[in-house]
Amino acid sequence: MTMKKYIILCLTALLSMGLLYSCTEEEPQVEASEELEQETVKKEFTGELPELSVYNLPSDWTNQNGELIKLEDLKGDIVVAVMIYTTCKAACPRLIADIRRIHEKVSDKANKQVKYVFVSIDPEVDTPERMKAFAIENEMDNDQWVFLRGSIEDTREFAAVLAVSYKRISPIDFSHSNIISVFDQEGVLVHQKEGLGVDDSSTIEAIEKLAM
Repeated sequence: MTMKKYIILCLTALLSMGLLYSCTEEEPQVEASEELEQETVKKEFTGELPELSVYNLPSDWTNQNGELIKLEDLKGDIVVAVMIYTTCKAACPRLIADIRRIHEKVSDKANKQVKYVFVSIDPEVDTPERMKAFAIENEMDNDQWVFLRGSIEDTREFAAVLAVSYKRISPIDFSHSNIISVFDQEGVLVHQKEGLGVDDSSTIEAIEKLAM
């Protein structure tokens, strides 16, 4: 399958699920929550990936520990993903607060099957060293919290699959969509939440359902 065809299929699926959103910068306020640490437990899957699995993307990534990985290395985990950049002072801290709140509300049993993944939209600045420092600063320095950077091209492809829009508006700032995405254990997008500080009950429900 060509990359163009794959992205078209993913966008079509988003439309059919009512998950395609426009970029917005004005969002309600949100308060940060405490983090609960968990170790994750993978489910084992064999056979071919579903056609709409994000793990079909032939991209290479580096995590906060400087390790080279493929997205497919996350197979078997429930993945809660968001696109941010570590120098962001506006929306990203609030997105992180939303992720923390989701993590806190998800049951311990389900959280053992979840990876919370942050994909940088500014890979030139967000080096593994910078992402590691950011993880430590935010008390996310364990295996459940994954920070990834890729090439500019791979980052754009990943954003296109999630219908996340972003663009540089100054030498140090980006405007971007505020979308939290949930993928099942085979990398298929099953849920998205747009906005900051909005109701997250359906996101919690989606995660808990996958963990059953």
